[in-house]
Formats: sequence, structure tokens, C-alpha cells
Amino acid sequence: MRKSQTALEYLVLVAVALLLVSITLRIVIVSVRTVNTAISNYTKEMQKRIIEDL
Repeated sequence: MRKSQTALEYLVLVAVALLLVSITLRIVIVSVRTVNTAISNYTKEMQKRIIEDL
């Protein structure tokens, strides 16, 4: 009985670890997309200003 309980506890810990990794990965992906969008918008705005100044 103890071995099966230990194995079950191990599987639960692995599941929790995988869940934390997936949450962290999701946060990183969303953050990278946000930064890319901000940089893209900034460069477009700078291009407009440079063209207007010419």
C-alpha cells in the first residue's frame, strides 16, 4: 500500500511541476508578444516622424 501511495504522490508532484512550467511558459510567450507589438508600434511611429521631417 505504501509503495502505491508513494508512486501516486510522485505523479501528483510531476503533474504540479508540469502545470507550473506550462503557466510560466504561457506568461513568457504572452510577454514576448506584447513586447514585439510595442516595438513594432514604436518603429512605425518613428518611421512616420522621420518621413514627416524630410
